[in-house]
Amino acid sequence: MTEHSSPSERQRRDSFGMFDGYDSCSEDTSSSSSSEESEEEAAPLPSSLPIIKNNGQVYTYPDGKSGMATCEMCGMVGVRDAFYSKTKRFCSVSCSRSYSSNSKKASILARLQGKPPTKKAKVLQKQPLVAKLAAYAQYQATLQNQAKTKSAVSTEGFNWGNYINSNSFIAAPVTCFKHAPMGTCWGDISENVRVEVPNTDCSLPTKVFWIAGIVKLAGYNALLRYEGFENDSGLDFWYSICGSDIHPVGWCAASGKPLVPPRTIQHKYTNWKAFLVKRLTGAKTLPPDFSQKVSESMQYPFKPCMRVEVVDKRHLCRTRVAVVESVIGGRLRLVYEESEDRTDDFWCHMHSPLIHHIGWSRSIGHRFKRSDITKKQDGHFDTPPHLFAKVKEVDQSGEWFKEGMKLEAIDPLNLSTICVATIRKVLADGFLMIGIDGSEAADGSDWFCYHATSPSIFPVGFCEINMIELTPPRGYTKLPFKWFDYLRETGSIAAPVKLFNKDVPNHGFRVGMKLEAVDLMEPRLICVATVTRIIHRLLRIHFDGWEEEYDQWVDCESPDLYPVGWCQLTGYQLQPPASQSSRESQSGSSKQKKKTKSQQYKGHKKMTTLQLKEELIDGEDYSFLQGASDQESNGSANFYIKQEP
Repeated sequence: MTEHSSPSERQRRDSFGMFDGYDSCSEDTSSSSSSEESEEEAAPLPSSLPIIKNNGQVYTYPDGKSGMATCEMCGMVGVRDAFYSKTKRFCSVSCSRSYSSNSKKASILARLQGKPPTKKAKVLQKQPLVAKLAAYAQYQATLQNQAKTKSAVSTEGFNWGNYINSNSFIAAPVTCFKHAPMGTCWGDISENVRVEVPNTDCSLPTKVFWIAGIVKLAGYNALLRYEGFENDSGLDFWYSICGSDIHPVGWCAASGKPLVPPRTIQHKYTNWKAFLVKRLTGAKTLPPDFSQKVSESMQYPFKPCMRVEVVDKRHLCRTRVAVVESVIGGRLRLVYEESEDRTDDFWCHMHSPLIHHIGWSRSIGHRFKRSDITKKQDGHFDTPPHLFAKVKEVDQSGEWFKEGMKLEAIDPLNLSTICVATIRKVLADGFLMIGIDGSEAADGSDWFCYHATSPSIFPVGFCEINMIELTPPRGYTKLPFKWFDYLRETGSIAAPVKLFNKDVPNHGFRVGMKLEAVDLMEPRLICVATVTRIIHRLLRIHFDGWEEEYDQWVDCESPDLYPVGWCQLTGYQLQPPASQSSRESQSGSSKQKKKTKSQQYKGHKKMTTLQLKEELIDGEDYSFLQGASDQESNGSANFYIKQEP
């Protein structure tokens, strides 16, 4: 290619957002293309994602046929045709400008006068070829070692990309998870969006980039294909859209990073400029502030040493004071305040309905375990009330829930079942104490608290209408269970249908979608999971590799559900699917692995009830009695329309 482009032509070329040639590694790599780019910037198009526009030439890339050249400024060795200027003396515009700058002249003059070279002058002292080759060989060895390390990790660990590709799975989109990072500002990121990512198919001794398009999305992860590979998926790779090394098109130009085509297709086109102009003009890319939004969405208001009230995991009828020990991706590791060795902990999300501000129990009349600690420890402080999830306001001035009313509820001790339940106590602010019929302790020590608007309670008949198996009271012999007969036998009435939450958001979940879900029987664990049923806003979550009896009913807006790739993004450990071979090798103890996690809640409920009776000591906890003042808001969806999965 001849270099007779006029200033206006070069300005058009730079306006595409790419440098002409490999960028130097010196400190003087700042380019004026950004200023030229701003002068040529067109009015934004009406789209949530930026549109790539270009009217000029784009970057010439090495074709491997024209010999090699060495940059006289930084010493970079590369294909001659890729170098800048007619004389091919420099690898980039910035090197050419640095060479002719006053600072460089001053450095050369200082060296001629025998003065120590400045930092900028050191780059002019070219290394011998042997030293360059040795450094390059060491670099390649490092890359190979890194590749071996990465492959070893991926073999032992779980890889979402391989799992989805090998089974043609579909992941729930990030927009389904409003509480997750970028959940409310994901925008129109979809297939065919172009990004700039590291080029791993390259033999250059520096980190270089190339443009790739999104082939498939799976939560935060995207299957990418380098531009130029067309329908060839041989080098497709998975990458986190929120990763630090993925950028909008034009980032390399603004940051002075080299943009080089993959080695496999380097000879495929003789004019890479024309190719990229054709492929990228009019395509979408990430917003320029995308990485900033990712960073902002991962800032969490809860901090270590904050005090909260949280459900007592051993006695669900009461709360205790706990202290935030750590925060990971919005999830809190809470240590109960009386735990001397700090091992008595509980995991939940900061928006969980199980945590509240200090004084919450007293304000609504909920049972609370009195702490042996008379004063706060040094450094601990009460969490501001406004940081907690807000519940819907309710109005109980008219018809309202009453003690003894029957309903259907998800059993918090066995989340795979919806059971016959009874309202045992009406608290303030719309909160209710509920017991599971047939398995209650006489002293109410196994009651649990749900808000009146909770998506975990349902009116009588909900399961029958939606073809869900309803768990009858333990010991009830008149099967199949009929609500009409049961209400007559117990002399009870059903809670009015109009008092239940009937809002059904357009959540976006579909049957078969993959996600990462908390095992609420052991909430420190997050597992690979699948949506297997959808009933209005209720999701049936199956943990891949485990039996259906460990499934859990979860609300579509639960903060315990996360997009594929959330664990990788936040640094949390993901539990992979249980393999069939590992279950078979455990023979009779195959279920014990899961039950070990949930022993406290699942499969031992009767023992847990007895334990509650024995361990609950008089004076250890107390109830705050208050009148109720509640409000209610009616939803808009038809609660009783049958909905198939």
